[in-house]
Amino acid sequence: MIPAQSAFSLKGIGMLLRLVAVVFSSVATILSTLLPLIFYYQISWLTLLGTTSVLLVGAILIHGVLTHVLNDIADHQSGTDQYSPGILSGGSRVIQTNTMTITMLKQLGAMMSVFLILMAFLFTIFGYLEFAILTLVGIWGAVSYSLKPFQFAYIPFIGEWFSLFPTMLAIAIALPWIMLESIPVWAWQNALVNAVWCMAWVMFHHIPDRHADQKAKPMKRTSVVWAVERMGTKGAKFPVLLYFMIVGLLFIWIACTRPIAAIGVGMILVYAIRIVLRVNGENVEELTAVEKRLLCLALAIAIWLGIFV
Repeated sequence: MIPAQSAFSLKGIGMLLRLVAVVFSSVATILSTLLPLIFYYQISWLTLLGTTSVLLVGAILIHGVLTHVLNDIADHQSGTDQYSPGILSGGSRVIQTNTMTITMLKQLGAMMSVFLILMAFLFTIFGYLEFAILTLVGIWGAVSYSLKPFQFAYIPFIGEWFSLFPTMLAIAIALPWIMLESIPVWAWQNALVNAVWCMAWVMFHHIPDRHADQKAKPMKRTSVVWAVERMGTKGAKFPVLLYFMIVGLLFIWIACTRPIAAIGVGMILVYAIRIVLRVNGENVEELTAVEKRLLCLALAIAIWLGIFV
């Protein structure tokens, strides 16, 4: 019998967190609205530091732990992670490497869910309603993405728009929502661009897993799998390019009031589209290299939009 403490080993938790994904998505999104508050508003540093710290801890607990735990459980049960050839994709691999068992993950997921619900209740009781709402939205994103009866990750486009998007949008507008009397236009612009870019990156993340997802039971019909079924192999890139097109539309909106910010977004977007179009969709190593670039570009866009408001 595996000792209980191994469930909380540093190696297992470290693998589960997948901090690269958390930093280049959730943390980058927070940074994109933190920078304008630092540069353009007179807000107490202590207040700003405290609020940001709570959001960062929440991002790690919800995105790094709960979301990844539930996703690992669902994808292990359907079989897709066992078939996955991915390097960055294919789950945290804690089950496949025998670092943690499915039972341990279920226990950790239950404990984390109870803890987060309790925190949302305490936030409400003590008058921090914004934090309570953000926590509940995060829980919804994690649960609806992976667990039945929702399991939106297994339905094309639904997982992105009903689980991922509201979670990313919520954490993106969190700081200005809490710190300011109203949410400014720049905050909505930054939040939408970062959220949609994250969806594009997640869809690219699914490209090397499309064959494994098709073998899963039930089939994990991601937007990538749906596109391949209808357009053939070349369709695997369609969801990524679709979300980049939406970023392009947001670029036009930003250009009306923030030309310097728009120029940066436009240049990064053109480069991103170029490398996605040129990548070999059958080469896992090449896909992984491009995915790393897209992660770096996500951070670059977040910082650029945060500086030029």
